[in-house]
Amino acid sequence: MNKPYIKTKLPGPSAARLIKQDKTYVSPSYTRIYPLVVDRAEGVWVQDVDGNRFLDFTAGIAVNATGHCHPRVVEAIKTQAERLLHMSGTDFYYTPQIALAKKLASLVSQKGERKVYFGNSGAEAVEAAFKLARWHTRRELNLAFYGAFHGRTMGALSLTASKAIQKKHYHPFVPGITHIPYAYCYRCFLNLCYPQCEMGCVRWVEDTLFRTTIPPEEVAAIFVEPIQGEGGYIVPPPEFHQALYHVAKKYGILYVVDEVQSGMGRTGKMFAMEHFGVEPDIMALAKGIASGLPLGAMVARSEIMDWEAGSHASTFGGNPVSCAAALTTIEILEDSLMENAEIQGERLLKGLLELQNSYECMGDVRGKGLMVAVELVRDRNTKEPAKDWRAEVIEAAFRKGLLILGCGENSIRFCPALSVSPEEVDMCLAIFEEAVRESIEKAGRRSK
Repeated sequence: MNKPYIKTKLPGPSAARLIKQDKTYVSPSYTRIYPLVVDRAEGVWVQDVDGNRFLDFTAGIAVNATGHCHPRVVEAIKTQAERLLHMSGTDFYYTPQIALAKKLASLVSQKGERKVYFGNSGAEAVEAAFKLARWHTRRELNLAFYGAFHGRTMGALSLTASKAIQKKHYHPFVPGITHIPYAYCYRCFLNLCYPQCEMGCVRWVEDTLFRTTIPPEEVAAIFVEPIQGEGGYIVPPPEFHQALYHVAKKYGILYVVDEVQSGMGRTGKMFAMEHFGVEPDIMALAKGIASGLPLGAMVARSEIMDWEAGSHASTFGGNPVSCAAALTTIEILEDSLMENAEIQGERLLKGLLELQNSYECMGDVRGKGLMVAVELVRDRNTKEPAKDWRAEVIEAAFRKGLLILGCGENSIRFCPALSVSPEEVDMCLAIFEEAVRESIEKAGRRSK
């Protein structure tokens, strides 16, 4: 697997047959972007059931941090599976869960003790953080952000403000949550310009929201992504989190950081918040933590994780096989992949910025490490979102052998495995340019 290879019409015959079965038996609530039926994968390469080969710049939605089927991770899974598959860490003790908790606590903070709660997903990690914040503070109000995605369970969904379809027909939600604008400088809600704005979006929280609407002494927590994920891979200014954290501490509000997509080395550091110089009170982790096995973790200051036995638990959370995979994943990230994420991320970002000079529709290019996005617009001056072009570019890339996904209203994200090579980055850039050019030509034909 060293280059894309499309041997059939997409979907191929086997894929088409399986997709037909899927439509009969699988929930229609899933969001399939293109007709890919995966058979096997290795590194950043995916092969479908018809033998078509794709360059994967999705990593299973930023999950396969070490690449598909990394041999060290596979060996750790096999070894643990032969020893112990399940015992439920909420009622018993076992070594992998204890070892992983110790490791995560040491990674998250060097300044104080941390404790870890294990679940099965990012949504469960956020749910646990949501409940712990209420338990510890005895406050009922919370702040979250427009554009945020925290999960689809009811508490996490209540904090989410990404797409209306995600909330359609599910009201009422958990009360007491107020959504506020994120530091989206490309589309500032205050129509200010960074850095002359002097963090006006943060000042607005204290000067307007807390003064007119929300009593800050009743707010339990601010839930925030270091870099917004599904919302558009939006990277805030360097001062944003420090300024917001300062406001939170002024009123005794917990700073809860959702690192589900941005964590585990993806931005070139173990956690994206390290770029901003803030140690959160509570952190939610999942996705890349176990190289594809289901696992979520909520890490909090020990003095905050003061809930009593029975107040929250999970039968499968901290499964021994998932914990073994996570311990090996962290070893590989620390060995070389975080550094590679930084290096290849710079290469990818530089390449996209060069393409931006040639293509008017690439309105904004942004990212940290291998968490990179391009925002497509119809006009650079008006910044009108090009949602239909976005869909066409993704579809064209798929048919050329490149897997990418959307984020936000009109952006495309690039989140390959952290093992990606410079040659694979260059290959992605070349295919992406072809897909962009093709969509522009189609739009020109339509306008005629």
